[in-house]
Amino acid sequence: MNSVIVINGTPHEIAIADTRRSLLDHLRTDAGLHGPKKGCDQGACGACTVLLDGRRVLACLTLAAQADGRAVTTVEGVGRDGELHPLQEAFIAHDGFQCGYCTPGQVCSAIGMADEVARGVPSRVSSEIGAASFDLSSDEIRERMSGNLCRCGAYNGIVAAIEETYVGGPR
Repeated sequence: MNSVIVINGTPHEIAIADTRRSLLDHLRTDAGLHGPKKGCDQGACGACTVLLDGRRVLACLTLAAQADGRAVTTVEGVGRDGELHPLQEAFIAHDGFQCGYCTPGQVCSAIGMADEVARGVPSRVSSEIGAASFDLSSDEIRERMSGNLCRCGAYNGIVAAIEETYVGGPR
């Protein structure tokens, strides 16, 4: 199966010999992008999170064939013109990483989370399910980011970075 996947703005034509190949393995092995991490390889840790057409997905549970004709953004593609994304800068400012292994997945997940909030997608802790917008409280951020684990425990810095970027500052 031949496929074209736009990765970080650049079309990549690939031959997918095994239609069971994960997007994560394709990105890391074939495209040479090592930002998405292979953590649990079972969808439990979020280290492999990337954006597929702007929405966050676990690349270890997504088939490469599912990305055919679609746009994939990894942490390598979230910044512009050689500059870090504001969220990446906030991660640095708030010490939102320690070993950094989960950071690429955390950054992609937070960007996808902000898009979900903008689209009015509620979370389990959203106070009003049908609300037009949500108060992005610390609880809301923690719930929405709960699929991304940080083995070092840098959660407070991660939440502060997200608040600075999407709420206007840590609360």
